[in-house]
Amino acid sequence: MFKGGWAGRILKIDLTKRKHTVVELPRDLAERFVGGRGFAIKILWDELPRGTDPMSPDNILIFATGPLTGLKIPSSGKMIVASKSPLTGGYGDGNIGVRMAVELKKAGYDAIIIYGRAEKPSYVYIEDKNVQIRDAKDLWGMKTYEADDVLREAQGEDCGVLLIGRAGENLVRYSVIVAEKGRAGGRPGMGAVMGSKNLKAVVIKGTSEIPVHDEEKVEILAEEAYETIERSPNYEFWRKQGTMATIEWAQANSVLPTHNFREGVFELAEEIGGLTMEKVHKIAQRGCPYCNMPCGNIVIAKRGKYSGIESELDYENVAMLGSNLGIGDMNSIIALNRLCDEYGLDTISTGSVLGFLFEAFERGLITREDLDGLSPRWGDEEQALLLIEKIANKEGIGRILALGVKALSEVIGKGSAGFAMHVKGLEISAYDCHAAIGMALAYGTSPIGAHHKDAWFIAWEIKMGRNVVSREKVERLIYMQNIRGGIFETLTVCRLPWIELGFDLDWYPRFFEAATGLKMSLNEMLVIAERIYCLIRAFWIRENNYNWNRYMDYPPLRWFEESLTKGPLKNSKLSYSDYDKMLSWYYELRGWNSNGIPKPETLKGLGLREVAEELKKAYEDKF
Repeated sequence: MFKGGWAGRILKIDLTKRKHTVVELPRDLAERFVGGRGFAIKILWDELPRGTDPMSPDNILIFATGPLTGLKIPSSGKMIVASKSPLTGGYGDGNIGVRMAVELKKAGYDAIIIYGRAEKPSYVYIEDKNVQIRDAKDLWGMKTYEADDVLREAQGEDCGVLLIGRAGENLVRYSVIVAEKGRAGGRPGMGAVMGSKNLKAVVIKGTSEIPVHDEEKVEILAEEAYETIERSPNYEFWRKQGTMATIEWAQANSVLPTHNFREGVFELAEEIGGLTMEKVHKIAQRGCPYCNMPCGNIVIAKRGKYSGIESELDYENVAMLGSNLGIGDMNSIIALNRLCDEYGLDTISTGSVLGFLFEAFERGLITREDLDGLSPRWGDEEQALLLIEKIANKEGIGRILALGVKALSEVIGKGSAGFAMHVKGLEISAYDCHAAIGMALAYGTSPIGAHHKDAWFIAWEIKMGRNVVSREKVERLIYMQNIRGGIFETLTVCRLPWIELGFDLDWYPRFFEAATGLKMSLNEMLVIAERIYCLIRAFWIRENNYNWNRYMDYPPLRWFEESLTKGPLKNSKLSYSDYDKMLSWYYELRGWNSNGIPKPETLKGLGLREVAEELKKAYEDKF
């Protein structure tokens, strides 16, 4: 049926019935949604009943690859994990670069869809056509590093493993799915979805070759592509620091989140920057399968009570668990990051929840009694470590902290919503936007909530001009979203060669044709991205009971109402009127109405007629 690229099969596993089936990958699904995120949103739209409780057995968990996943081309070892989010109530996903992505394709599947709930703690074992649901009683409660060791000792080092820690088991709403001792994906609570299904892990071994239309062409392109990447002027520096160089860059450009995004500069930034990491703490590096520009910095704490602790760091971890909490010691950050990884907690959301809590305590909105006798203050990593333990185990105050910033601010009240740093319930990743209206809009319109994966617009905006309010800026933002969240998340490959080293986008249609035998231009891929963004938006609207308005796409109040008080951009803050103007252009360019709802003609033009009809029925004459 398929010439190559796609395996051509989807594995469906029902944990309740302890049964599995294999179905052919519909050609229409492959050609119109490509893979990864495209498969995930289409499956959720078609199969998930409206209003499903994300923690119920009725929710669906999806692991999806794309037509380039696992091929021996640059940075192809990626996959998507997706579901309805327990944190936001909308569409949730994450990508993860690990061996599992390759093994899934080699086992002969483009995607796995998991239904129901196991009666007792279980894990799924897959070896090609052999699919088993096994007892995970002895694994339940283990930290991720320990459980990974146990599974690999039993199944062999040549398998792919995805698993959850105690945070996922205890249904913490921002728990993630973890792999390979430090890799994680699924910020909007994909770990909690696994936990709600009593699913500790998925283990896969694949023995087949991934089908390719023109193997010789793929090999020729791959050799040339790898050489092109290595000739990039920034290549050697990238290998030294990866994303960690962003600490110094963010500090210089006043966007480094500090004290719960109150400021954009941190007085101890140099102590937690890329150079300190490289010269003092780095002991190794690693990347995803088939990557020749690894971004994973393996580091070790060198002094003090945390000496000897190892972890894998990147910019987001360090900014959110460091400057955002007022912590300026890399040794402490390594310990905090390692604990989050062992428990399966998202480091970005955890840093945001703790930052919110530190500020609420500072303001006197909560007391030591409320916090089980703890006194969290800026820079205190010991209090942060204790709070992480409470969150992961849902003990005491941890039960409320496990809900995320949005729900936490609703519990505390007293005006705390003004410094609750989230969009649509997903905590903001590590870029302050007091003086970056385009980046604020990118966060506001990101399809899973405020995440940099879709929203990293800040560098381009600084070059264009922070204060520029223009249709051109919005056009560029949409173009970048469609590439980052549409093309890369469906093929499914890493965006870093393009964004960091200038690897040309024209490579990807060439890879696609060699792999699948189908010709598809970059512009055609961008149309598919538009289709996916519109369908994700429709899913959000449907799952919000059609109660939707433009203010759902607004970033936090803090950026509008409180100015920066430090750094070169002191006194900066966002303008409501300018943001609203930019948002209106965004809707117009996307073909959505003034409340951010895709118009019928837009949906129909993208081949989503059935979606248009469903929204039309919901809104009747208002649509």
